[in-house]
Amino acid sequence: MTESQDLRELLTGLLASQPLAVLATQGGGQPYANLVAFAASPDLANLYFATTRATRKYANLSQERRVALLVDNRSNQESDFRDAVVATATGYAEEVVGAEREPVQDFYLSRHSHLATFIASPACALFRVRVETYVVVQEFQRVRILRP
Repeated sequence: MTESQDLRELLTGLLASQPLAVLATQGGGQPYANLVAFAASPDLANLYFATTRATRKYANLSQERRVALLVDNRSNQESDFRDAVVATATGYAEEVVGAEREPVQDFYLSRHSHLATFIASPACALFRVRVETYVVVQEFQRVRILRP
């Protein structure tokens, strides 16, 4: 297995095992971070999340589309310095609208069926992050980069 295949497999496993990510946005020159339920496309090129339009993150995304999402498998133990895997995805967020929304919504709900009522609300926006780069850190300082 090549280094790239190994990294892709590691990243696929991490993204599949974690339901939440930390989304970092920016608005008015101020960074902002919060948790979102996410789903990753099988090719790792896109990450999806939902939010209501009345949130700060939605307002920030209206001003600045560049985002970062952090996903990790830490257990909040000292062993995390050695064993945890952390991935930061950077890219551009865009709201999924029109005919494209239904298949993306179905895909998202296949991972987060408990959010069906939330997603069905007219106040809910569904976003796609087109990932440019994943920065994966493991074993405390081993850093690798994947561009889907």
